[in-house]
Amino acid sequence: MFGQTRWQAGCAAFMTLGITAGTIAPLITPTASLAQTNFSDVSHNYWASPFIQELAQRGVIAGFPDGTFRPDQAVTRAQFAAMLRKAFQKSAERQAVRFYDVPSNYWAYMAINEAYTTGFLSGYPGNRFEPNQNIPRQQVLVSLANGLDYVANNSTESTLQYYNDADNISSYARTPVAAATEKRLVVNYPNVRSLQPQAVATRAQVAAFIYQALVSTGKVSAINSPYVVAVGNTTPPTPVAVTIPEGTVIPVKYDKAEKILVTKDETAPLTLTVGQNVVTDRGTLVIPAGSQVIGKLKPAKNGSQFVAEKLVLTNGQEYQLSATSEVISKTETIKKGTSAKAVVKNAALGAGAAAAVSAVTGDRAIATEEVLGGAAIGGLLGLFFGKKSVDLVVINPDTDLQMTVERNLQISLR
Repeated sequence: MFGQTRWQAGCAAFMTLGITAGTIAPLITPTASLAQTNFSDVSHNYWASPFIQELAQRGVIAGFPDGTFRPDQAVTRAQFAAMLRKAFQKSAERQAVRFYDVPSNYWAYMAINEAYTTGFLSGYPGNRFEPNQNIPRQQVLVSLANGLDYVANNSTESTLQYYNDADNISSYARTPVAAATEKRLVVNYPNVRSLQPQAVATRAQVAAFIYQALVSTGKVSAINSPYVVAVGNTTPPTPVAVTIPEGTVIPVKYDKAEKILVTKDETAPLTLTVGQNVVTDRGTLVIPAGSQVIGKLKPAKNGSQFVAEKLVLTNGQEYQLSATSEVISKTETIKKGTSAKAVVKNAALGAGAAAAVSAVTGDRAIATEEVLGGAAIGGLLGLFFGKKSVDLVVINPDTDLQMTVERNLQISLR
C-alpha cells in the first residue's frame, strides 16, 4: 500500500495550479459565511462547477433566491458589465460617453460606464449600448482581451486554426480571440475545438471565461479542466496553489486509542492526524502526512459524525476545512456489573460516554486523560443515575472517520 493518496485531474476532481504574473488586481469580495456557493442546479460534476463555485466564493457572481444558478441562461451586455465590475479593478483609459439607451437611473449604469472607460466594452454607432442585448461568446472574449490589453504573439490565423468553426469568427473578433486563446481564456464545452463564436454566451460560459481571465492575471489558481483551450507549447505555470476538490477523501487516523465511545446526543472535541501524504496526479505534495484535522464528533441520524473545522499542516499553515465522515451508528451496550476498566481499555471517551460508563458500572475512577478534551464528567453523572444499561456509539478511528471534502479547499504551495 502506498504511503500517499492521489486524486486524478481527469475525472470529477480538478487539480488547480496558480500563475504568478499580471498587473490587474481582481476585486475580491470577502467570502461571507452567508454567501451561496452551492446551487441546486449545478452538480459537483457539472463541467463549469469549479469555475462557478470559485467566482461565487469571491462574490463576482451570485445565484437566485430559489437556490439556483441557472447556468444555461443567456447573459446580457448589462449583466456582463456588472460581472466585470465585480471581477476587476482597472484605471480608466478613456473618457466616458453618454449612451442614450442607458439612463442614469438604469440599474447597471455605473457598471456599464466603468466597462467602457476601462476598455472592456464599447458601444454601437449612434451612442447606443444595447444593454439588454444577449452577448455572444466571441464578444465576451473580445471584451476580456481588450480590457486586459492582451495581444496575439503568434499569427492570428494560425492560432485560430485550432477551432473547427474558425470561419464563423467575425472579422472584428479574430485578433482579440486569438489573443484570448493564447492566454487560455477560452473554455469550450463539450467539444474543446468548437468555439461557437456567434452563439449567445450562457452564465456558466461567462463564469468560465471570467475565471480564466483572472487566472491569466495571476490572481487566482488555474483549474485544470479538460475544456480549457491550450494551444501551442505554452510552458505550464509554476504552481503556487492547489485546490482540493469537493468529494476528495482525506485519510485520517487517531493514534491515541483503538476505539472512541460517545453517546448519541453528545458533541465531543476530536483532533485527527492525516495518515498519508495527499498529492496531486503530478506528484505535488499538498497535505503532508502528520497534518492535523481539528473538529468535533457531533450527533447525526441516530449516531455520530466527525465534522472537520480546521486543517493544520505540518508547517503550521491553517485552513478552514469543510469535511465530514460518514455517520457511525454502531453501538456497544454497557450494562451494570460490566468492568469499567475493560470498557475504557485502549479507548477514548466523550464526556457523556465517560459519565454513562461511570454511572452504570459504579466506577468513578475513569481518568481525565481518557476523556476527549480532558472534560470533567462530574456534572453529567446525574443524567445516568439509576440506569442499568446504556448504548454508546463505538467508533473505529482507523476505518470510520475517513473524511470527504464538502467544499473546494485551496492550499498554498508557497
